[in-house]
Amino acid sequence: MADSNYREGSLSLRGAVAMGTGVMVGAGIFALTGQVADLAGPLFPLALVAAALVAGLGSYAYIKVSRKDPSSGGVAMILHQAYGRSAVTAGSAMLMALSMVLNQTLMARTFGTYLLEPFGWGSRWLVSGLALVAVVVAVAINLATNENIGWFQTGGAIIKIGGLGLLSIAAVAASGGSYEAGSEGLTAGSSILGFAAATGLGVLAYKGFTTITNDGAELKDPGRNIGRAIVISLTICAGVYLVVGTGTGWSLTVEEIVEAQDYSLAEASRPALGEFGVIATVVVAVVACLTGLVASMFAVSRMLTMVTDMEMIPHAHFGMPGSVRQHLLVYLGVVAAVLAVTLDLSQIAAVGILFYLVMDVVIQWGVLTRIRKDVDAKAWVLVAAIIADVGVLSAFLIARGAEQPWLVVAGVGAVVVVFALEGWYLRTHPDDGTGEDSQHDDADSAHHQHG
Repeated sequence: MADSNYREGSLSLRGAVAMGTGVMVGAGIFALTGQVADLAGPLFPLALVAAALVAGLGSYAYIKVSRKDPSSGGVAMILHQAYGRSAVTAGSAMLMALSMVLNQTLMARTFGTYLLEPFGWGSRWLVSGLALVAVVVAVAINLATNENIGWFQTGGAIIKIGGLGLLSIAAVAASGGSYEAGSEGLTAGSSILGFAAATGLGVLAYKGFTTITNDGAELKDPGRNIGRAIVISLTICAGVYLVVGTGTGWSLTVEEIVEAQDYSLAEASRPALGEFGVIATVVVAVVACLTGLVASMFAVSRMLTMVTDMEMIPHAHFGMPGSVRQHLLVYLGVVAAVLAVTLDLSQIAAVGILFYLVMDVVIQWGVLTRIRKDVDAKAWVLVAAIIADVGVLSAFLIARGAEQPWLVVAGVGAVVVVFALEGWYLRTHPDDGTGEDSQHDDADSAHHQHG
């Protein structure tokens, strides 16, 4: 079931950086600014930077493992190296895939929200309809070659990073030197719990770095470029978020940012540039969301293809022609479309960060306890990453649980169901020796034995 569309060396360092920043900027600054400000108050730009530090700690494990064994499966292969063919591996890979699908849903709804904002049409059904269009377009583009996607991402990255930078500078210049978000004091309405919760939610804006590890087999000189691409992408996005977050704070009070939660960046550009600023922000948002959707689907389809080849999830063709990856793109599009219609942005973000951070803790623990010496990773960095993940996730669940307890219960329940279903599937479908990785199973089993 191997995918013949894999093309070794078809992604450049520039393309990988563009892909990583494409997902991060697309999902992060447009969709999450209002939600982060609601939790952190006037200090929300610093919460976005703190989230970069949490994501950076987590990225260490991915870089160390991927440098030694680049793979088009990325996250799935890291899990497999640590835990073998198990419910932990399959369940965690599915959580990652689901978090990426939720990320795609977040971008699709943000696309619809911003596109309708200049016209004052905020109908839920209109937003959902445009979200469906965005998903269909992203699936279609993903049928192109890797090189075309790379150029698509590079062009998109230039437009959105340059556009956001210019709009933020204009917002600061027009503010008259007053940080509006802190007009009642920088700590007004803030708390340690709220800041930590905002940091946890902000991690969702950086998890796009995993798309680079998922596409490791296509990256030129992956042993050298995977780490470079991840560090460069995280650094660029942290800088963009700090500038944009600060620019938004110079233009709007926290109350105004929260009120315009789903389109706060468009509102932030209005005082400085009027309707032109709003339209310019919409253009950048549309580009950011579409390129982010494309990059995310590109990565998750390859990861799930790898998991399918490992025979850890079921696959059915339903009479469709084409490769496994092409089928998965269709399935991903359908799931993203359904979620885009049924959930709002805050619900999507909450469940998405829960899935991602649970998966990330599993990866950090697996690398720490099973393959740390093999990949020459430092234990203290892995432990720090676990503590950071657990800390910000706990804070977020407490804060969100106080407002929407049913959402937290549903999210935790979904995690349990995913692992339970994967455990059942693997028990009823034991490895028959035909999977792509079966020839390595005996060696891997011996490799990961303890004491």
